[in-house]
Amino acid sequence: MKIVTGIDTDTLDELSQTWDDIRENFQDYRNDEYDRAVLDCAARLAADPGGTAHVWTLGLVMTAPYVAWLPGDGVRQAVVEALEAADGTLRDRPCDHASHPYREHDDDHDVYLVDQLRQLADETGEWDEERPRDEWLCPHNTAGFARIALDIIAPGTVADVPPRIPVDDRNTITTLSALLHGYPKPWTDIDEEISSQARDLKAADPADRAGRLQVVRAVSWYAVSGMVRTKSVIDELVAAVEQALPHFEDASCDHEQHPVLPGSGPDAAELGVMMSSPGGRGVYERIRAEEGWGAPLEKVVCPVLMKEVAKDVLTRLRERRDVLFGHRDTSHADAEYLRADGRLEIERIADRLDFSSRNEPYADDLGLWAARRYERAGDRERAVLLLTIYQTMKISYPSPPLPVVRGVLTALRAVAAAPRPDACAHDDEHPTLRYAEFRRGMPHFYAPEEFAQEGTAQDEERRSAEAWTCPRFAAAVAEECIESLEGLYEETAEDEAGVE
Repeated sequence: MKIVTGIDTDTLDELSQTWDDIRENFQDYRNDEYDRAVLDCAARLAADPGGTAHVWTLGLVMTAPYVAWLPGDGVRQAVVEALEAADGTLRDRPCDHASHPYREHDDDHDVYLVDQLRQLADETGEWDEERPRDEWLCPHNTAGFARIALDIIAPGTVADVPPRIPVDDRNTITTLSALLHGYPKPWTDIDEEISSQARDLKAADPADRAGRLQVVRAVSWYAVSGMVRTKSVIDELVAAVEQALPHFEDASCDHEQHPVLPGSGPDAAELGVMMSSPGGRGVYERIRAEEGWGAPLEKVVCPVLMKEVAKDVLTRLRERRDVLFGHRDTSHADAEYLRADGRLEIERIADRLDFSSRNEPYADDLGLWAARRYERAGDRERAVLLLTIYQTMKISYPSPPLPVVRGVLTALRAVAAAPRPDACAHDDEHPTLRYAEFRRGMPHFYAPEEFAQEGTAQDEERRSAEAWTCPRFAAAVAEECIESLEGLYEETAEDEAGVE
């Protein structure tokens, strides 16, 4: 069977499947096979922007995300020229239709184009589309789809097409969603991805600034959680918000109240990206009109609300930057972990070394406090403090901040470098650092007269003082902890000057 375009069904099936593959995998940039397929489609449209234009135009709509992403040299220009020629040739031809399918076509419908092409090709086949075949084949409709393809390639350059979130922004939404859910895509450079949101805010046009600020709001939660270990990333976010705030400082509005912005990172990022382009804002308005949810657009981007957002984000970033990278005061820990006579509050310390999420809030300060106290402690207390450092660094989540790492590494490296005998001076085994045994054993070692056990003493409690204070044991503990901490941070001269 032949089809009206003069292309047999097998050829059309092959072409349309190729175009659909490009649509699905458009991020495979500078793909020679994709380039050849797109250039072939554009050349066919340019050669005849009339009779068979709907086939090649729909093909270019499917491949437009790739052309917008990063095609080979000359591909984008050839495609744009072919689409502009088709639009110019077809848009003014006579037409009796009140409307056309392209006016309702958004990116959610792109997935169906491959099947629609096949149905359009066979005039004798079953037609199950809502809009009549003649509307799909109308020159006005083809011109409309040509403009849709142009809008995908260069957002905002054409009119009279349904709004779309730009391809780059769609990619940002999926990338940030994975990152902020805690499962970044394997190729994501987390520092660069977050820093790029700061740069986008700095460079944003006035109409897009509120959306970009909302994206920074979303990534700031992740940035200050401890997952980001590069101070310059937080510095960039701070600088971007500082630059944006004056644009909202003198704002006023007559809104009785403002909407509550999303409280989860992925949702907040998606809304922010949507607010960051005319197309995205148009999509928001369309969804709101169709589904009846969401606050009015002018309230979502209200400059008064954005002033509040900017101040809140700036406060959070500055405070957490100090915690994560500034000097960390541990003097408050004396009251919690020392008795009035200067001895360790050993039961409380041992309880805080339980491998439990309830102890995560205490781990960093306790570990750094122990490291700072280590040098001036006696042998028995040193053994406790070393194991306290070791255990707290395991409990710390997601990882200890820079000043904590630096402080404990100073103490640990001194322990690892100290002279040690070739063999242990005790006959029993070293303590096993498991909580159930450790919890009972360490208080008994530190203060045996206070925590002497009656009846059946556990193995850990029977470890000799020599086993707990053994230099070989201490060195092994220190070396293991050093290995887990080294490389967490790449410190610059500025970082070194700003901490401790």
